Amino acid sequence: MLDHHPTSSAAPLQEPRRRIPCRPAEARRTVERVMTEGCRARALPCPPEAVADALLVTSELTTNAVLHGGGITGFDVDVDSGGVRVSVSDRSDELPVIRRPGDDRNTARPGGRGWPIVCRLARDVRVAELPRGGKCITAVVPLR
Repeated sequence: MLDHHPTSSAAPLQEPRRRIPCRPAEARRTVERVMTEGCRARALPCPPEAVADALLVTSELTTNAVLHGGGITGFDVDVDSGGVRVSVSDRSDELPVIRRPGDDRNTARPGGRGWPIVCRLARDVRVAELPRGGKCITAVVPLR
């Protein structure tokens, strides 16, 4: 009598869980590494301008999460033929806004330029509310 035993699992393979960066500099290093490895593995162009744009978008999103969102609660980056996709989650339900020149808040504190930079450099920007509170901002920066 032959017994049949499965030799493979029906469970999907999962990528190793990435550590969530606490600081913008850590997030930038992760994006640079993922872009380099992902472009090489998929034979995609990875021009320096696209890397610089993705790093600036990453810096703005993570800095805003730290300064205005109660910290970075989630972070993901992926590269495909559509570009580099950077997602940053934080604890705040407040949506990003563009501060207009002459806005009273402009004189109280510096800043207010990050969101327009993200919107200009990314081809697609989405903000999603998270089920347990907070939000996730995903920006796709083209590889050109």
